[in-house]
Amino acid sequence: MQDIAIIWDWVGFAVRWLHVITAIAWIGSSFYFIALDLGLNRTIPGPADGEEWQVHGGGFYHIQKYLVAPEAMPDHLTWFKWESYSTWLSGAALLMVVYWAGAELYLVDPGISVWLGIVISAASLTVGWIVYDFLCKSPLGEKPTVLMVLLFVLLVAMAYGYNQVFTGRASMLHLGAFTATIMSANVFFIIIPNQKIVVADLKAGRKPDPKYGKIAKLRSTHNNYLTLPVVFLMLSNHYPLAFATEYNWLIAALVFLMGVTIRHFFNTMHAKKGTPWWTWAATAILFIAIMALSTAPLIQDTYEESEARPLTRAEQVYASADGWEDVQNIVIGRCSMCHAREPVWDGIHRAPKAILLETPADIAHAARLVYVQAGVTHAMPPANITEMEPDERTQIIRWFRAAQG
Repeated sequence: MQDIAIIWDWVGFAVRWLHVITAIAWIGSSFYFIALDLGLNRTIPGPADGEEWQVHGGGFYHIQKYLVAPEAMPDHLTWFKWESYSTWLSGAALLMVVYWAGAELYLVDPGISVWLGIVISAASLTVGWIVYDFLCKSPLGEKPTVLMVLLFVLLVAMAYGYNQVFTGRASMLHLGAFTATIMSANVFFIIIPNQKIVVADLKAGRKPDPKYGKIAKLRSTHNNYLTLPVVFLMLSNHYPLAFATEYNWLIAALVFLMGVTIRHFFNTMHAKKGTPWWTWAATAILFIAIMALSTAPLIQDTYEESEARPLTRAEQVYASADGWEDVQNIVIGRCSMCHAREPVWDGIHRAPKAILLETPADIAHAARLVYVQAGVTHAMPPANITEMEPDERTQIIRWFRAAQG
């Protein structure tokens, strides 16, 4: 039992690895097919909507797109769907492993019930999809630009709402999960079912209703423009400058706009409609605005708030285990110059990952991280810049394992 913390960290690592791999596969196939569709040669005669010759890996590929089936419907079709499903499922597992299991440290602000935070975390993803799907199926579905603006408003509203409940780190991550849920649900509930209806009609000799392709195209376009912001939001938890300011919801809003400007450039270029270089200037301006907002006051607990935040039962055990006072002195002496509300280490302006280690309550809240990062491994301090001694790491290990029994 004393090494549960190590096992749990490896579980988190494995799930994160899986999530990144599946996300690469999903994003790669999405970008590829958008670029392929926009770049098809549509001047060729025949039933095909367009074709493309490509070379890769020593071979040549002749790709043709049909809006209706060719004369002989193939027995086997490759469906690009499991990349999306696997990305969402692994992301949901990672959310549970990191943010639900570590809710006291990562998920909710002080004073908010852990269980309430978990309920809001799960429910918001479902409600977000329901609201978005309703908007798409309403008459607004015939007005793509208006619908896109409303989607942007919805995302900004969620960013602000998450920031009122969750920690800055968790609010940005949840906004990414909220958006990714919409994207994956588009594939699961709309795009794939519509494609199956079309295939069934073609195999039965019926003329497919073009509305199914139109609906799927709308959802696919939304996914295309949302992909880059989701990647940014998922990476943001490693960068306090992105999440640990009172304006992180505005940063998220500008990131969504950057997603639009960047994808507009590539979509236009792939469609052979020119190269709108102005989009890069717009993107640069948006990014400069994000950097300016990142210097706003850091969202950190005060000493009083941190000490007043009740310790969980497990944290109380850590704070009463043998070696607790020695560990406090070690962590405060070796780590608190960076992991502070006002870091004093030169070049550090925000506590890394918003982890605070300058009060007894701070250290108790982060006990497992201290054990793994500075005890079992030598990840902290970075490059052992504060010269933590081997016997100090041993004391940290003994203290944590004593608490574990």
